[in-house]
Amino acid sequence: MTIALRVLGSGTVAPSAARTAPAHWVETGSVRLLLDCGAGTLHRAAAFAVPWQTVTHIALTHFHADHWGELPHYLFALRWGIEPPRAAPLSVIGPAGLRDRLGHLAKGFGDWVLDPGYPVDVREIAPSAPVALADGVALESCATPHTDESLAYAVRAGDHRLVYTGDTGPSAALARWAAGCDLLLAECSLPRDRAIDVHLTPSQAGELAREAKAKCLVLTHFYPPVETVDPARLAAAVFAGPVAAARDGDRFLIGA
Repeated sequence: MTIALRVLGSGTVAPSAARTAPAHWVETGSVRLLLDCGAGTLHRAAAFAVPWQTVTHIALTHFHADHWGELPHYLFALRWGIEPPRAAPLSVIGPAGLRDRLGHLAKGFGDWVLDPGYPVDVREIAPSAPVALADGVALESCATPHTDESLAYAVRAGDHRLVYTGDTGPSAALARWAAGCDLLLAECSLPRDRAIDVHLTPSQAGELAREAKAKCLVLTHFYPPVETVDPARLAAAVFAGPVAAARDGDRFLIGA
């Protein structure tokens, strides 16, 4: 079974003409999964002809605004932005605290957040708790050192596995969990001279891919300063496999 990845947003909270906030569209079998839902997701999907209306699952890595701030917009667009309005159920998956946060959004935006006119299954998951998305397709998770609730996700389809780190600092546990993945979609936020514990530099992303023995590395989540240092080149200095610095709109295919 193939896994197709389309990068909708490779940036961060920092405004950019070239990069919107984190959002990654994954298609495999009957699953249409959105990994994170930051500002610009829907407009990027429209620009790249991604069938956002067909989404089956949205999985949020954590609750920083750039990773889930467009979720209410997405829910609203599925009801009022298409003809006919959505009737199919939608699964929204995230770490502990998701239900409470959606409840707070409903207080601000309206009750439609929780009842948008089609069934919404809200599921909070703990690290290491796999979720069956469809026959032969599972979503796996691992805690990351970023916020208390932060998760990395893996999409497993048959013999293939795509790992998305979400936001993370260096983590040996994450490398072990990601071991042998076909594609490691890793955050690469900051250059070495601005390194902090809760994000990765290009070299650290390369080290993560090397330790995980990933088959290829795709870098994402770029703050503007990291783009001045050629992050793909620096990651490739420590990881021997293929390395790409993602751009909004890029496509990657596993198992073709």
